[in-house]
Amino acid sequence: MTLLPARTAQLQQMPLFGGLTETALGVLLDDSREIAVPAGAFFFHEGDPGESFYVLDAGEVELTKVTGTGPVVLAHLRAGDCFGEMALLDLSPRSASAQAVLATRALEISMGGLHALCQRDVEQFALVQMNMARELSRRLRRLGDRLRG
Repeated sequence: MTLLPARTAQLQQMPLFGGLTETALGVLLDDSREIAVPAGAFFFHEGDPGESFYVLDAGEVELTKVTGTGPVVLAHLRAGDCFGEMALLDLSPRSASAQAVLATRALEISMGGLHALCQRDVEQFALVQMNMARELSRRLRRLGDRLRG
């Protein structure tokens, strides 16, 4: 994927890509693609294998998890938010489902892009991994706050 300077600057403002060089961002996104998901359709379901993560460009996505009492909404995501990265960090199946509430556009970033970045620049790869972990930590804290009510 060829990155325009404005797109590169936009991505670098997101917490997930903060601190990444243009070169590293280009390597990471070289295997990425823009996708459109209609309202009501799923990006993935809980239990699916995780082979990519997403950066939401437009629309709204709801993350849900099935429990003994039915589905629970974990988060509502909007433009600029990312999701699906947890499965890439722990190499486990998807822990939740991601459904488009509104028609969405997203950037899908593959595991291959992460591997390519690791081979090319391990320090920038480590930065992406740390940024993913920070994002997951923020989400867990917000969820914990919601549970405390």
